[in-house]
Amino acid sequence: MIFIKAQIHRQTAANTGKRSFLLLQGPCSPLFAKLADHLHSLGHAVHKVNFTAGDMLYWTPRKATLFQNELKYLPDTLETIRKKYAITDQILFGDCRPIHLAAKQHARQHGIRTHVFEEGYFRPYWMTLEREGVNGYSMLPRDPDWFRHTASYIPAPVETETFHSPFRVRAGHDVMYHIAGFSNPFLFRHYKSHAPDPVPLEYAGYVNRFVRLHLTRKQDSEDINHLLRKKIPFYLLPLQLNSDSQIQVHSTFTNMVEVIDLVMRSFAAHAPTQSWLVIKTHPLDAGLLNYGKIIEKLAQKLDLSGRILFLQSGHLNTLVASARGLVTVNSTAGGLALELDCPTITLNNPIYNLRGLTFQGPLDAFWTNNEKPDQELFRCFRNTVIYTTQVNGSLYSKPGIDLAVKNATRFLNGEKSPLEALL
Repeated sequence: MIFIKAQIHRQTAANTGKRSFLLLQGPCSPLFAKLADHLHSLGHAVHKVNFTAGDMLYWTPRKATLFQNELKYLPDTLETIRKKYAITDQILFGDCRPIHLAAKQHARQHGIRTHVFEEGYFRPYWMTLEREGVNGYSMLPRDPDWFRHTASYIPAPVETETFHSPFRVRAGHDVMYHIAGFSNPFLFRHYKSHAPDPVPLEYAGYVNRFVRLHLTRKQDSEDINHLLRKKIPFYLLPLQLNSDSQIQVHSTFTNMVEVIDLVMRSFAAHAPTQSWLVIKTHPLDAGLLNYGKIIEKLAQKLDLSGRILFLQSGHLNTLVASARGLVTVNSTAGGLALELDCPTITLNNPIYNLRGLTFQGPLDAFWTNNEKPDQELFRCFRNTVIYTTQVNGSLYSKPGIDLAVKNATRFLNGEKSPLEALL
């Protein structure tokens, strides 16, 4: 059993250096359960707090504390658990959820290490695992010289292990998690999801969008082929999800409509007159906003008709490789653009917004700037970020989860994370 009495926890931690881990909310997958079993097999103590019926679904039959109270009482519950089980570390997925913000604050007050899982900075075969915070809360320096220096002495990059991770597996986990969530009003009546839209509305949007994709995919493909065949110079704006913490927490925007408005107005006033702006929706967008209509109306207002292409689908790598430049708020698409040697500007401050990688001037000046990223600096940046924050593996597919559990040990075992050891 994972559950071990506090006295044994303290003795283990004191005498053998073993740790006492508290797992909070994880992704909609078996990742945290398998990780817990692995940590336990290494001699660490493991405890869990479940906040929803979906959490229970993936954790059963392991023992856990059920948090069924209002959020304001979570610190008291965490303090009780800390004392009872001598917690030394906590693990969570998504550090911007309200429950995790409270847990991080409690951990800082009591010297508990926080390990944060998140989607990878380099996808699809990597996931992020950092101490204390990710994305805008990451401890990664914003000094290009630090990356150049650090890359010169860290171990050589490991070969990426690939695996198959079909979207239907991710979708299946999400559906199971939320079906279990129908019992939340009875079991966890105080729980409030961090997601802004109700699940039924979101699912209805997905169904509607995927039906329409069958109608738009052929036209999108023809438009992209025309763009590339005619060698029309274009800039690319890949949209992000409105609900993403990258927008809601780590940016100055409240939604992507604001981003579209800003970028189109700047493009109209300052971009070369023969160039186009290609706006591509996010592949996981639920289709709750009609971006096509919004963009069309603004294009007419700004006299951009015929120079704006809105895409519901299309291969991002192909578009980036041919684009004159890419505009993003803070998406991982920016990292892809840098890798493909595409000039890039960020509208906020992601981890790759470094002098020498991204354009450091204002958006209005970007349209006539053709400065490409320093590929040697990007090599140093990528190798260092992977070594210090990335776990080869996946959140959802079985082979990816098994790989992630094995590779996460290096980040969880030490007193310091690989990044902390280098700072």
